[in-house]
Amino acid sequence: MPYSIMLDAGHGGRDPGAVYNGRQEKDDTLRLVLAIGEILQNNGIDVQYTRTTDVYQSPYEKAMEANNAGVDFFISIHRNSFPTDNVVSGVESLVYDKSGIKLEMAENINEQLESVGFVNLGVKARPNLVVLRRTRMPAVLVEVGFINSNTDNQLFDDNFNDIAQAIADGILDTLEMDHELDPPGYRVQVGAFRNPTYANRLLNELLEQDFPASIIDSDGFFRVQVGNYDTLDDATKMEQRLKRAGYPTVIVSR
Repeated sequence: MPYSIMLDAGHGGRDPGAVYNGRQEKDDTLRLVLAIGEILQNNGIDVQYTRTTDVYQSPYEKAMEANNAGVDFFISIHRNSFPTDNVVSGVESLVYDKSGIKLEMAENINEQLESVGFVNLGVKARPNLVVLRRTRMPAVLVEVGFINSNTDNQLFDDNFNDIAQAIADGILDTLEMDHELDPPGYRVQVGAFRNPTYANRLLNELLEQDFPASIIDSDGFFRVQVGNYDTLDDATKMEQRLKRAGYPTVIVSR
């Protein structure tokens, strides 16, 4: 079975993203995502998109779309910005935390983009970003240069096809490294219900408190679980947070 990837073109519709001299982030990201998707599809990857036209979706809606589609990876493409024009340039990738296959994929993408000519600003953990926190699969957000950097914009325009190929190569290189797609990992279960109404009620309660909760539907039960952790230590830390909030918990393997 081929790998499946949800490609997300950042922003869209009424949300232009960063803007510089009339250039809008939402346009650059959509054009690039469509080019990346074509390369991945030609290499046997099952590609889905959060958008293929200029429409608006909230970050939460994008994360839920990926979760509902059950894809293996979520890749979000953006352009960066800095308060002062033409001061900072380069590419960086963001992940929920610096662990697992998502970190390796982010590093591989950055290295490939560096070979095109971008400065490699590294990989950073951003656990508060909705599309990284709410997605249940490994997720990477790539900032493909600064939109208010003339240097990066020239690189983007003059080497567009090479940039699309570089991002696709970073993804493909990661998938060819003999990793297990779903390595042993952990979630914290807070409840299991046969009635989905009760499960959704608990889910919404947890989401309102900013816990990264989701519902796993299996074996006739709707299981409300929190997180998606590569290490038992990280799962234990979340379990302690939930216990302090008054929830019954059990750590389960994903």
